[in-house]
Amino acid sequence: MVLLLIVLLPLAGSLVPLLCQHLSRGLCAWLTALLPAIALGISLSQTSLVLDGEVLRHSLEWIPTLGLSLALRLDGLSFLFTLLILGIGLLIILYARYYLAENDSIVRFYGFLMLFMTAMLGIVTANNLLLLWFFWELTSLSSFLLIGYWYRESDARKGARMALTVTGAGGLALLAGFLLIGQLVGSYNIDDVIAAADQIRGSTLYPLILILVLLGCFTKSAQFPFQFWLPHAMAAPTPVSAYLHSATMVKAGVFLLARMFPILSGTQWWFYIVTLVGMITLLYGAWFALMKQDLKGVLAFSTISHLGLITLLFGFDSRLAAIAAVLHIINHATFKASLFMAAGIVDHECGTRDIRKLNGLWRYMPYTTALATVASASMAGVPLLNGFISKEMFLAESLETQMFGGLSWLVPVLATLGSVLSVTYALRFVHDVFFNGEPKQLPHKPHEPPRYMRLPMEILIVLCIAVGLLPALTVGELLRAASATMMPAAELPEIDLAIWHGFSLPLLMSAVALGGGLLVYVLRHFLYNFQRQFRVRDARLVFESVVQGIINGAERLLGRFENGSLQRYMFWLMLAALLFATLGLMAIPELSGPAAPQPVDGVVATGGLLLCLAGLGTAFLHHRRLVALILLSVVGMLVSLAFARFSAPDLALTQLAVEVVTMILLMLALFFLPQTTPRESSGYRILRDGLLASAFGGVVASLNYAVLTHPVERISQFMIDNSVPGGGGHNVVNVILVDFRGFDTLGEITVLCIAGLAIYKLLNRLRLAMPSGDMEGRAWISERYPVILSVVSQALLPFALMVSIYIFLRGHNAPGGGFIAGLVTGVALILLYMARGVEWTQRRLPFQYQPIAVTGVAIALFTGLGSWLFEHPFLTSAFGHFHIPVIGDIELATAMLFDLGVYLAVVGATLMILANLGKVTTPHRPSREKT
Repeated sequence: MVLLLIVLLPLAGSLVPLLCQHLSRGLCAWLTALLPAIALGISLSQTSLVLDGEVLRHSLEWIPTLGLSLALRLDGLSFLFTLLILGIGLLIILYARYYLAENDSIVRFYGFLMLFMTAMLGIVTANNLLLLWFFWELTSLSSFLLIGYWYRESDARKGARMALTVTGAGGLALLAGFLLIGQLVGSYNIDDVIAAADQIRGSTLYPLILILVLLGCFTKSAQFPFQFWLPHAMAAPTPVSAYLHSATMVKAGVFLLARMFPILSGTQWWFYIVTLVGMITLLYGAWFALMKQDLKGVLAFSTISHLGLITLLFGFDSRLAAIAAVLHIINHATFKASLFMAAGIVDHECGTRDIRKLNGLWRYMPYTTALATVASASMAGVPLLNGFISKEMFLAESLETQMFGGLSWLVPVLATLGSVLSVTYALRFVHDVFFNGEPKQLPHKPHEPPRYMRLPMEILIVLCIAVGLLPALTVGELLRAASATMMPAAELPEIDLAIWHGFSLPLLMSAVALGGGLLVYVLRHFLYNFQRQFRVRDARLVFESVVQGIINGAERLLGRFENGSLQRYMFWLMLAALLFATLGLMAIPELSGPAAPQPVDGVVATGGLLLCLAGLGTAFLHHRRLVALILLSVVGMLVSLAFARFSAPDLALTQLAVEVVTMILLMLALFFLPQTTPRESSGYRILRDGLLASAFGGVVASLNYAVLTHPVERISQFMIDNSVPGGGGHNVVNVILVDFRGFDTLGEITVLCIAGLAIYKLLNRLRLAMPSGDMEGRAWISERYPVILSVVSQALLPFALMVSIYIFLRGHNAPGGGFIAGLVTGVALILLYMARGVEWTQRRLPFQYQPIAVTGVAIALFTGLGSWLFEHPFLTSAFGHFHIPVIGDIELATAMLFDLGVYLAVVGATLMILANLGKVTTPHRPSREKT
């Protein structure tokens, strides 16, 4: 339960802002932070266990047949990321309180932020690959909401769409990789997958699995060539940028690299792909961070560069390099979050992020200047700060790489070049903004921010200094615990975290980076002139043009196939189905199987003949809609009788009830359409369609005959044998619907409810003129609601409701159930609407049907969730026999609650559609004129 609380508390926290919307903004911020703070406290309470190497696990079965379980784990790596997500998240909550303007919805912002925090916690604690992917995609959706928070701005909308498209596409590739791993290993449990690492690396599918998983990692962490989305995500509010691009969103990709390191690393495929992508991203991001004039743009590209550095370290495929990567994840989260907060403070107090206008702010904001300088120095790798330690480890590991043979010397050279550029853009961030002259035409006069807006930045700066001065004491044990999850304990190298390792080549490379960065900064104007020779291409515009090109191409392609002819669509659909069915029949060596067909008696022959005649009559007389509708009802009635004849009373009752509802719906709809339609089909088309229908009917009949005469393995006997002991009901059909296949039924009533709501909204304000006469021109009678129908409906209503209750209560052990009972209730109420009118009925039934349908789905859902409380799979039912005074012995089953949800959903959805369809007419006076 501890792990569940860590994930679920922030999820519950997403509702807190909604409940606090009428309180002050400060109180709303503190109350929103309460549940994540409790989750952080729970996480810290497990520190001793995690640092001792213990892995905490919690698992609940969800969909066992798919291998999906609610499995969570807390090891060293997930513990580290949990602290980053919750710790920095709490600071962002406090910071955002002062950053957001009064007209910005703090409720919406905190709600989205808590949802994103939950998704990230789900990723890092998941112990099931499918569950990890679920939370992975949830981060894409919730980050879309955060990046597009200022949705009225075009840049925010476009940046959010770009981020969702790229990371969502990478998520699909990741899902494909996970599915291949699951099929190869036979399990999606991460423990099992790690144990089968050698099997995965030795498989012929390994290259494909690796590429698919890396696509997910690279798109999420903005690695080349997918780096273009991250700078445009800067359209989000700065607190979002500080959170997503320092400790969470983009760190999900490198987290997955760390999680998959023991599974997929150790091959040349891994080394070359991850190393090359990381190196290109490192240099690309560093170069463009130096060129950008927007303050957040500099930080965005520097984030890309540092993520490339972390990826490069994982690509080196050595134990110490992986440990250095984890250390830099910690360091980057602290100094980059503080730098984004500094950028937000400058933007908030000065009204601009343009570096060309921001000069000399140290006179107006001395305290913020000092904090930003320390954070920038840490990013540059200045000694005595945390960034220096991981940067020196990075340079040291670059010297050990020999996989490129005679060109291996390029790796440390390029690593040093990347470090030089990082010093340069860090210098530029500090000097050009806080020094270097006076401000130019600022929208606001700069000044220090509110005290508590600066507090989160101060906490992060203290961490940068503390880790830099006392690395072994502050993060040593945490780093060892996190590293131990990526490699066996026997292979865990000695981690020497110290400020001073003596004079060495990595120290010299660090000195060259610092000196070279200062020199490049002094000569930066030559680089700017060089960059101006190249055409600047806006990635956002390129992306939008590609998207529009795809849309236009799809429209042109669709236009060639979709010409508005329903008959043409049906022709091609039926022809394709006929082709596949014919191919299947041709593969059968003999049409007739060993099973003897049932004898045909006079009753069956008569029913079959009537069914065929009614079906043909419906087709031939389709232009006379009322006659066709009557013949169609005959078809439905005969199908119900067929079900009853072949011992399927549940299906017969359902078909009968559905048929009544369908006929009412069609009569209401056809009432507003012409009574007849002209003949539109030519003789050629009639011949073509007749031949197609005959061929299709012959093939389907042959297929049915083959299925009925060949023995097949059926699951029906299992259902019959387990209906009573497993579901507590003698009605096998109902037990299947509410127990064995309850998940299917839940999905069906959810779709039914959504469809009912959609139709209700479509019809809500639709108003159509009522036809004044019938097809012969005879006017309707002046009495809109005949007395006979009114009297009969009032007499039938209580009887029909009593019958529906009876059918509902007997459904678990006899033909009936919630679906049939709901249809009977719906028909009875619709009859009252038809007899008395909408106004008269709604005055006596003053309630809406939408809440009824939604309540039904909710009851069914919570009935399924209730089984989790007793550690059983979702929708597991319980039953027992009880003695109730007066009533006597009775069987009660939780499936009846589920069936109640089905009943309410059916009643609500049916009445939403049919009752609202009766309101689309406009009042009029009956006319005797012919139409």
